[in-house]
Amino acid sequence: MPSSVSPSPQLALADRLLHLLKESRTEPRQDLQVEALTLAVAADLPVLLWGEPGIGKTAALTQLATELDLPLTTVIASVHEPSDFSGLPVIGDDPAAQGVPLAPPDWAVRLVRQGRGLLFLDELSTAPPAVQAALLRLVLERRIGSLQLPPGVRIVAAANPRASAADGWELSPPLANRFVHLDWVHDAEVVVRGLGGVWPRAELPRLDAERLPAAVEFARRAVCGLLTVRPELTHRLPSAEARRGKAWPSPRSWEMTVRLLAFGSAAGSSREVLSLLVRGTVGDGPGLELLATVDRMDLPAPEDLLADPAAAVLPERGDLRQAVLDGVVAAVRARPTRERWDSAWALMARALETSPPDLLVVPVTTLASLRQDAWDVPELIHRFAGALQVSRRAERSAARVPAVAGRR
Repeated sequence: MPSSVSPSPQLALADRLLHLLKESRTEPRQDLQVEALTLAVAADLPVLLWGEPGIGKTAALTQLATELDLPLTTVIASVHEPSDFSGLPVIGDDPAAQGVPLAPPDWAVRLVRQGRGLLFLDELSTAPPAVQAALLRLVLERRIGSLQLPPGVRIVAAANPRASAADGWELSPPLANRFVHLDWVHDAEVVVRGLGGVWPRAELPRLDAERLPAAVEFARRAVCGLLTVRPELTHRLPSAEARRGKAWPSPRSWEMTVRLLAFGSAAGSSREVLSLLVRGTVGDGPGLELLATVDRMDLPAPEDLLADPAAAVLPERGDLRQAVLDGVVAAVRARPTRERWDSAWALMARALETSPPDLLVVPVTTLASLRQDAWDVPELIHRFAGALQVSRRAERSAARVPAVAGRR
């Protein structure tokens, strides 16, 4: 029998040094991409992290699993066969009577036994089309062969851009449309802190129990409001192959967006985090339009402002304030009366106290054009001389441009 040999003292010291190098701790730190990732994980949506090789995607997932106390199961998609995800056929005693069941792989069985976990599908962009097709049911239905993954299992994947992936493939549109796509970039300060042994702490969002019903109503109203006025955004498959492998709008991805907005609202997430998530689900263009819709949902109603301009509370952001003032002018145009016209001027005067003159050029000039002959010019009109001068200077500058161009 072989005798037991004590390890070399130098190897023991080497092992001890390796253990010390692996030791680290975490600290609370704002990290928008980590917040977006944890919110999508909490919403039980599959997430796909896009980033260059070596940028820390795998390390981030390992740390996330540790912080959330979820067993991590890593599957390298590119080294598996399609049958590893669709199930291996197992022929029994009487296939004609019993059928041919599809046996799941061992890692799937372990996930079911644990009842919870973080399934990490790595190197997704190097998986050939046949494997990507087999992954469709796993990502959407959480089924592998005849096995159903439990609700406690979350799915996160990682991929390198095709240009930097080994034998990379574009992601198929059906598979891409099942993920929330997040671009994973490095923050030099975070890397430096992490190499020093301190990494950002990944925490699940804190949902407010009292806000849950309102969060659902808010999310549905935002998405349905946008698609009502922009029905062409309901389904738009990009024409370029590369863009089909990222986020694009479809009924499925809009449903995911509703869920993300509801979770973000219930957690009080920042606009920056919501921007990462909605643009990573339906694409940049539709996502930005949705964010603009969300911004305008809480704006005061024009009729309320006209009813009591002295008590009006206007948004701080210039673009939102502009939208409110334009809405007030549109309301007066739709139902012009002397009282409503005067109220609109009172509101413009109130806005002038805290707004730059150029912000009022369009609403003031449009409001002035609505005057009827029987209406007296309001006494406060002189307050807008600055705004009107801005308008006249802009008009004179615009008129000079063709003249100058003609002399060249």
